[in-house]
Formats: sequence, C-alpha cells, structure tokens
Amino acid sequence: MIRLACLDMAGTTVLDDGAVADAFDASLSAAGLSTGSPDHDAAIRYVHETMGQSKIEVFQAIFDGDLRRAEAANVAFEAAYIEAIRSNRVAPMPQAAETMEKLRAAGCAVVLTTGFAPTTRDHIIAALGWGDLITHALSPVDAGRGRPYPDMILTALLRTGTAAVDQIAVAGDTTSDLLAGSRAGAAIVAGVRTGAHGDEDFATVPHTHVLDQIADLVACIDTHNQAVSR
Repeated sequence: MIRLACLDMAGTTVLDDGAVADAFDASLSAAGLSTGSPDHDAAIRYVHETMGQSKIEVFQAIFDGDLRRAEAANVAFEAAYIEAIRSNRVAPMPQAAETMEKLRAAGCAVVLTTGFAPTTRDHIIAALGWGDLITHALSPVDAGRGRPYPDMILTALLRTGTAAVDQIAVAGDTTSDLLAGSRAGAAIVAGVRTGAHGDEDFATVPHTHVLDQIADLVACIDTHNQAVSR
C-alpha cells in the first residue's frame, strides 16, 4: 500500500506562468551571459534538459565549476522567482490542494520535493497556504544531493517513518523526477504532463505511469492499493 507521496512543486503541483524560465533568463544575464549569444542559447538548452534538478548544481555545470558565477546566478534566480511569487504569478495547479487533502485523508504522507532553495520553497508554500496540507517539504540541501539522485525521496521516507520504498509514489513533470523516483525504488513513478517535459521525454527514462494532471494520482494510487491488497 502507498503510504508516502513525493510530489514535485513547479510544473507539477505549482503553476508559475513561466516564472521559472524568466528567472533563469534573469540569472544567466546577471552572471554575464548575453541574451542571444551562443553561450546563452547553450545554457538555456541545458536548463531545459535538467529541469527539476538543484538550481545551484545546474549553474555550476553551466559555468564549468566557477562557483562565484554559479552563486551569483543562483542568487539572481532566487530573487527573480520570489518576486514572481510576490507578483501573484505563482498559483496551485488545478486540484493540487484537493489532491493533497485526499492523500492525507487516506493515510498517505505528502512530501513536496523541489530543486529550489529552502527560502524560495517556503515562500511558495506560504503564498499558497499549503503549510497544513503537507507533511514535509524538502530541497536538495536537506537531503545531500538533488535530482536525479534519490536522496530527497529517501530522506522523505526516513522523516515520515515509511516502512519500505515500495510504499512510495513519486510524481513530477521532468525526467529528473522520474529518474529520482526509479532510483529510490518507488512503486509508482509518474510523469505529469503539466510542466517542462512531455511524453517523448518521459519515454527516455524508467517510469510506471504518465498522468494528465496531479489530480489523477489519487486514482492511480487507489488502483495500485487495490491490486496489492488482493
């Protein structure tokens, strides 16, 4: 039976009106990459490929390990995204809150996972009023490594006291989410079609389901639980 749901934030449970992409643009400019330059275009392609991963790690890869430039870019990214929150560009995905309520009512812990730093993550949760809906929220710094590593999911298992990895469901909109879920041994690893990646991307990595929206996870878990209880 599924006892823990690890849900991604931006693109899965959180609708941000392109705020992530805009924040990346602002951060790359702040770190000295001119819009339209070959290096900027290459960086944007890499950003799309690695959506869902730790932002500071993405910037370190873009700037070839130059920690000073990576940190400057990360600070600019976080500032731009927090401004988007304040400008009301960030909202819940349809039925996201109801989905969390249903999962909690069914005895399932709900842990939000994200590549955002804790400050940005907590701004989003506060703005959406989700503090009482979730069990925990985790960023890469809370677990050791970000996606596509399984650390956040396994940390969620430990913090919620979930008995085994086959009691975990993972849902996210990127291949990094699916890789992390698969590497953690989750029973359900579901791609969600509301964010950065789509079916063609999901097909390149291990997963168990593809869902139209996060609300579909409830029925997915119910079907799984019925099957294992027979």
